[in-house]
Amino acid sequence: MVEKKPSKIARFKIANARRLRKDSTDAEVKLWRIPIEGTHFRRQVPIGRYFADFACHQIGLIIELDGIQHAEDKARRYDEERTVFLAGQGYHVIRFWNHEVLEELEAVLDTIFAVVQQRLTLLAGAQDFHPTPDLRSDPPRKGESEEE
Repeated sequence: MVEKKPSKIARFKIANARRLRKDSTDAEVKLWRIPIEGTHFRRQVPIGRYFADFACHQIGLIIELDGIQHAEDKARRYDEERTVFLAGQGYHVIRFWNHEVLEELEAVLDTIFAVVQQRLTLLAGAQDFHPTPDLRSDPPRKGESEEE
């Protein structure tokens, strides 16, 4: 079997994600070092045309850390558009200012832990919670259906 090379856009996204991880802010580095039980977060994850600072696919949660440039009107509109797109992909987005992570870490972690618990509870109660639902082992046989 011949292995297919990644497309130019895929290679660009990979390179950009690596660059973003390498150039992490102090707040991103500080938050990254704290494990959050029941999750597996990844950093600088490409989702569509965007990069999520921290994404946990298993519970559909994205954490964004924003610097002062995000306070400008143009950046706020961009962030809003981005959040709408990510929500459409099945993710819940929470945002913190960099200075909150650096100066009020306990409050930030309390919020993150509460949202993680909420997402885990939702996940436990809904099989179709994640944008990629579990695949069934076998499709129904011809002539059979779930509704009888």
